[in-house]
Amino acid sequence: MPAFLPLIKTAPAELIQALTRISPLIIPYPPSSFPSQIPDRRFILVDQQDEVAQDDIVALLNDGADRVIVPLKLAKELINAVPADRIVVLLDASNFSAVSDIVRNGVSGVMLKTPTLDVDLITSVGRFFESSSVFVLSTGSNSAPTVSDIRQVEATGATLIIPSEHLTVSATTTTQINIADAFLATVTSDRKDGLFPTIVSSETGHSLGLVYSSRASVTESIRTGKGVYQSRKHGLWRKGETSGATQDVVSISLDCDSDSLEFRVVQHGDGFCHLNRQSCFGEARGLPALEKVLCSRLESAPAGSYTSRLFNDPALLRSKIMEEADELCRATTKEEIAFEAADLIYFAVTKCIAAGVGIADIERSLDQKAKKVVRRAGNAKPQWSQQASEASTSQQPAPKIVKPVSDADAFISMHTYDLSKLPPEERPALLRRPVLKSDEMMAKVKPIVDDVRARGDAALLELTAKFDKAKLDSTVVLPPFSAESMRIAPDVQHAIDAAYRNIHAFHAAQADAAPLVVETMPGVVCSRFARPIARVGLYVPGGTAILPSTALMLGIPAQVAGCREIVLATPPRPDGTISPEVMYVAKLVGASAVLKAGGAQAIAAMAYGTESVPKVDKLFGPGNQWVTAAKMLLQNDTDALVSIDMPAGPSEVLVIADHTANPAFVAADLLSQAEHGVDSQVVLIAVDLTAEQLRAIENEVDAQARALPRVDIVRQSIAKSLIVKAPDVAAALAFSNDYAPEHLILHLADAPESVAQVENAGSVFVGAYSPESCGDYASGTNHTLPTNGYARQFSGVNTLSFQKHITSQEVTAAGLKDLGPIVATLADCEGLTAHANAVRVRLRALQA
Repeated sequence: MPAFLPLIKTAPAELIQALTRISPLIIPYPPSSFPSQIPDRRFILVDQQDEVAQDDIVALLNDGADRVIVPLKLAKELINAVPADRIVVLLDASNFSAVSDIVRNGVSGVMLKTPTLDVDLITSVGRFFESSSVFVLSTGSNSAPTVSDIRQVEATGATLIIPSEHLTVSATTTTQINIADAFLATVTSDRKDGLFPTIVSSETGHSLGLVYSSRASVTESIRTGKGVYQSRKHGLWRKGETSGATQDVVSISLDCDSDSLEFRVVQHGDGFCHLNRQSCFGEARGLPALEKVLCSRLESAPAGSYTSRLFNDPALLRSKIMEEADELCRATTKEEIAFEAADLIYFAVTKCIAAGVGIADIERSLDQKAKKVVRRAGNAKPQWSQQASEASTSQQPAPKIVKPVSDADAFISMHTYDLSKLPPEERPALLRRPVLKSDEMMAKVKPIVDDVRARGDAALLELTAKFDKAKLDSTVVLPPFSAESMRIAPDVQHAIDAAYRNIHAFHAAQADAAPLVVETMPGVVCSRFARPIARVGLYVPGGTAILPSTALMLGIPAQVAGCREIVLATPPRPDGTISPEVMYVAKLVGASAVLKAGGAQAIAAMAYGTESVPKVDKLFGPGNQWVTAAKMLLQNDTDALVSIDMPAGPSEVLVIADHTANPAFVAADLLSQAEHGVDSQVVLIAVDLTAEQLRAIENEVDAQARALPRVDIVRQSIAKSLIVKAPDVAAALAFSNDYAPEHLILHLADAPESVAQVENAGSVFVGAYSPESCGDYASGTNHTLPTNGYARQFSGVNTLSFQKHITSQEVTAAGLKDLGPIVATLADCEGLTAHANAVRVRLRALQA
C-alpha cells in the first residue's frame, strides 16, 4: 500500500494521470461521474446517504473495482455475498463501537472518518480490526496534510486518505501537498547521498536494471510519466534523452520496508541496458522474449517467411491455433503438455501481436477476470462438447509425434500408425518435423554476426573464449601444418586415407571436365563450361567431438572442383588446439587456412572476412541451430555476398522393411541416426509385417539402445519417432517420397528394383548390407544432405556444389542472317528497340 490514498472528487486530468502512477484512486459512487477514463486500480466509495443495492455493488466489483468502501449497514448485507477482501467498511469515530465480530471478520479493511488525526483512536481501530487495512480520512481541516501527518498515520499501521483538492503536481503549499512529497513521505534511505535503490521492470514485472532515484527524479517522473532517475555522477538522468530509448512510466511503488522503489515502465528503443539489450541482467527469456521477437517480425519479417504468412493469413493462423489446442488436449505426460502448451502459446501470442495486443494487455485481462465476483458456469459450448465426446470414443488416435520418456526402466519404443486406417486429414501430421523457430534463432545470432562484422578478430577471440572456453592469441592456422598438430593413430590414418580415396574417386567422376557444346542452328554454337567457386568456407562441427568425416565430405569436392581458397572452420578444444584428425584431413584436401572458431561467429567471420580470416564466396557444412541460423541470415545480406549449400535441420532416417528384413539390422539402422541428438527424426515403414515381426524389431531397438553410451539421447529421440504400417512397397515408397528423408534405407526383397520409385531422398542405401554408416564415412557418397523435407528440392553436397556454370554463344555471320530476324522480331514484340537495333546494324552491314 502506498503512503497515502487520493480521494478524487474533481481534479485536473494532469493530476489524475500522475496519481494513477503511484496509487489506487478512491472514486465516489457512482463512478460514471468520474471526470476521465476509469483507472484500472480503484476503490469505490459509497457514502452513507446513497441508497445502493447489493446487485449494484456486485456489478462494480465485476467491472474491475478493487474494493468497495460501504457504510456499516450495507457492509452487513454484503458479508457472505461478496468476498471479504473486496469490502471496506466506512465508519465514523462515533459508530466505531457498533461494529460486531461478524463485520470485523467479514471485511478486509476500515475507512475511518475523523475530525482530527487522533493517533490513539487510529491505533485502537487498528487493534480491533487486527490484520485488516485501516484508512483514515480527516474531515476537520481545510489545510493540506503535511509530510509529518502522513508519517504519523503510517507509524500506526494505517494509510492516510487525502482529498484531491489538497493534492497538486506543483510545489507544496499550506493548502496543497505535492503528490511526490506525499508519496515519498515514508521513504527512507540508508545511503549517505540519500538516494533510493530503484528496480526498473517491464510492464509485466521482468527486471530491466538497477538504478538510483532522488526526490527530484521521482517528482519529475510522477509528473511527466517518463523514466527519470538520479545518476550518481551526472545528476538527473532522463532515460533515453540522447539514445531515444525512452520509458513511459506505468507505476511507481515502494517495497515492504519503504527503502527502495520499483518503476514499471514501457521501454522504447533498443532496450534499457547500455549494451542495447532489453535488460542489464541478460537477454529476455520466455514470454518477454517471444513478444519482442514477434513485434520485430511484425515490422520486418521477410515477405514469404512463415512468420509473415502467419501475420498476413488469418485463416492459416486460426488453423494453427486450433491444431495446437487440439494437440494440447490430447497430450498426457508432463513433457508432452509443456511442449504442446508452448506451441499453442506461440501461435496465440502471434495473433495478439498482429492485433496490437501485448503480454501486458493479456495480464490486465487476467487481472480483471480475477476480480469478478459472479462467474458464469463455464461449460463448453455445444459444438466443442460434441467434438470432445467424439474424440474420447475415437478408435484411431491422432498422430502424436512428441512423447518424451524420462523413466529409465520404460520400454524404449516408437509410436505406431497404420496408413490403411489413418484418416487422410491426419496423414500430414506424420510427415511433420518439429517446428524450427528460424526467425527466433536469426534474431539471437544477429548480434553475434554484427559484432564480428564490426570488430573482426577482436570479437572473434572474445566470442571463442565465451562459447568455446578457449582463450586464443590468434584464430587462424596457415599451412604448412605442423606434424605435431596432425599426429594420429596409424589405424585412424589408414581409415582416413581409404575414405579419402573412395570419396575422391566418386567426386572426381562428377566434375564437369569438358564444356557442353551444342549447335542450336547452323552458325549458332552455344556452350556451357564449369569454373570453380574461388573461395569456399567449410564448417566442421567440433569442440569436444572429433569429426574428420565432415572435413572429408566438404574438403574433397572443393579440392576436386579446383577451389582456389579452402577455409576450414572448426571449434577449438578448451586448450586451443584442433583435433589432429581434422588437421590431417585439412592437409589432405589442401586447406588454405584453418579457422579455430565455431558457431555463428565462425560463419560470420568467413562471410565478411576479418583481419586474419579470408572472406569466402560460399559456405558449406552442417552445424547446430546457431550455425544454421547464421548461414540463413548471411545469405540474405548483400554486404556479405555469400551463398550457402542448403538449409539444415536435425538428422533423420527413414527405413523401409518387409518380411525379409533382419530385425537386428533394421534396429541398428534406426539407432545409428537416433543417437545424433534428441531432435533426430527416425521413421520405420513396416511393409505388411505381422505383429510378431514388428515386435521383433521393437525388441531389438530396446535391447540395442540400452547397450549404447548415448542411451539417454536415444530414449528421447526414439520416443518422438514413428512406425508406419504400409500394405505394400508402393504405398511405403509413396509415403517416403512425401516425407523426403535425408537418409532412405531399403530392407526389401528386391531393393535395387525399388530404387526406380524413389523420387525424394538425400541418399539411398540399397539392401541389407548397406548401412547408413557407410555413406557417413567412407563408401564415397557425400553425407552432407538435405533434411527437414528439403530433399524435395535440394541435392546433397557434391562436386557441382563447388562449381558455377558459365554459358557462352558464338554466332557466325551466316548464322546471324538466320537468327537475327528472329531476335529482332521478339525484341520489337517486347518494345526493346535497342536490342533489335543491335541485330539490325549487323544485318545491314552484312547486306552492304
